[in-house]
Amino acid sequence: MKKIIVNGGNPLCGSVDLQGSKNSALPILAAVAAADGISVIHNCPDLTDVTAALKILEHIGCKIKREGHTVIADSSCANRFDIPESLMREMRSSIVFLGALLARFGNASVSSPGGCEIGLRPIDLHLNALRSMNVQISERGGRLNCKAAQGINGGNISLSFPSVGATENIMLASMSARGETVVTNAAREPEIIDLASFLQKCGAKISGAGQSVIRINPPEKLTGAEHTIISDRIVASTFMACAASAGGKIAVSGVVREHLDPIIPVFEAAGCESDFNGRELIFKAPSRVSRVKSIRTMPYPGFPTDSQAIVMAMLAKAKGTSIITEKIFENRFRHVPELVKMGADIRVEDGCVAVVEGVEELHGAKVTACDLRGGSALVAAALGAAGKTVVEEIHHIDRGCEAIEKSLSALGADIKRE
Repeated sequence: MKKIIVNGGNPLCGSVDLQGSKNSALPILAAVAAADGISVIHNCPDLTDVTAALKILEHIGCKIKREGHTVIADSSCANRFDIPESLMREMRSSIVFLGALLARFGNASVSSPGGCEIGLRPIDLHLNALRSMNVQISERGGRLNCKAAQGINGGNISLSFPSVGATENIMLASMSARGETVVTNAAREPEIIDLASFLQKCGAKISGAGQSVIRINPPEKLTGAEHTIISDRIVASTFMACAASAGGKIAVSGVVREHLDPIIPVFEAAGCESDFNGRELIFKAPSRVSRVKSIRTMPYPGFPTDSQAIVMAMLAKAKGTSIITEKIFENRFRHVPELVKMGADIRVEDGCVAVVEGVEELHGAKVTACDLRGGSALVAAALGAAGKTVVEEIHHIDRGCEAIEKSLSALGADIKRE
């Protein structure tokens, strides 16, 4: 079993390039299935979740070629609309293929997705939206069988919650809809804008992406296109939290400043400094961060749930008490017991509030990554801890962080994979 070993205590210094966004790559790769032709996707990160998405594309008949961080996909030969459970279970975002397959074939047969066990991610918003688009859905033996026998209809869809996945599935299914589709209370994340940008290159007409109302008009035929994926704002916050935990000054290249707007105020409140030179972030951390009175996860443009765990790791050594409220997922504090093993003083109240009493020092320990972001948090904490930390079950980290040990080694960390 692979593990990451960290000898803490080294302040970080140097520069690192930011990878492409996982949360953008996966829906765009699903969109490849809806298009007919060759798509060239640049800045595609080398992650296990991306590999799982490419396996799904190959299963349905696409021809895939990977050259470094570029994926060349020919979907003209796609001929299957079923995805076996073994492939669906490899990542949580696999449900986004549902809308893409419906757009391409008018049929889709999928099972429940897998990935990190961070709590329920109900897909009722997805299914209710698709039903309103004239899709018939039945469930048998743990599989969802979806069919649009009379074609997919456009129309007005209002989401009760700005779900990223539901918004993506609606956008993808609407690529073959009759008439305009209008999504109200749509997710506003940068990854939604990136998906819309790719679909526009494929021939769709989309307005309002990144706002609460999106209007989608499909082309007569959705064709392949060339596209460069945006950088990963969550991994950027991971590098920032690592530097804040260990101390030091780092440069992160490839950032999009506005994508970090919900995150930077939290780091500034902790005493960190952020300066931008074009697409380069210069980040400086104090020897010990200050508390952040209150953090509450919210849909974009609020503080992202994906950055909650890594910021908690930073605050474990802060001067004072920080309160973190998690309202997006109900099981996203699984990293807390592992941080406590390292000497952190954290208690969870009502399942959704973490009270972080900053301690002067963390110590190395043997810990287990329970999910992607929690695993990254353990690495961040280990960088600022005294002694050796062994992080196990790092396959979770590999789902979203590309060779994290190499990036951190480039910044001066004593870290290796075994």
